[in-house]
Amino acid sequence: MESTAPSPREREQRFRDVYDAVYADLLRFVRRRVHPSHAEDVVGDVMLVAWRRLDDLPVDLSAARAWLFGVARKTVQNSRRGDERHGAVAVRLAEARPADAGRHPDLVAHRLDIAAAWPLLSASHQEAIALSALDGLSAPEAAVVLGISSTAFRLRLSRARRTLRRHVDAVAGRLPGDPVSERSPR
Repeated sequence: MESTAPSPREREQRFRDVYDAVYADLLRFVRRRVHPSHAEDVVGDVMLVAWRRLDDLPVDLSAARAWLFGVARKTVQNSRRGDERHGAVAVRLAEARPADAGRHPDLVAHRLDIAAAWPLLSASHQEAIALSALDGLSAPEAAVVLGISSTAFRLRLSRARRTLRRHVDAVAGRLPGDPVSERSPR
């Protein structure tokens, strides 16, 4: 006898049944492991894996629940590794020697200020600065990476640098207009 593959409607119904049965428990599981504001995103990623790998999802609801919890655990671990890499970028940025390092009497404090200010930047600002300062990409190259125009990248980078400068000044307790916070002449 030949087994027939489930119809698209049957597959969708199976996914809905698993989703309805597991979502609340899965969300509680994830909330205990990540910041509550990220929990729904993680569960969404887990459910996307469930949809894509529906044929691998155990038929038994209890086994499917355990399988999804395992996927959630791995998703959380991947998220944490991403966060650690994100933090490592802040450290590498702080360690990068500015071109005018000789003019900074307390370079270590300046690096610490940058490392403390980095997490305050939006992800897009961090990305713009990292592409330019850490990856050494030109504006046209970075624009290709981001899928935007060179002009848009230059504008984003300018805003990112200005925002980083404000955050560094706030972290260091400097007032705008202090000589250290002003852009050095070119």
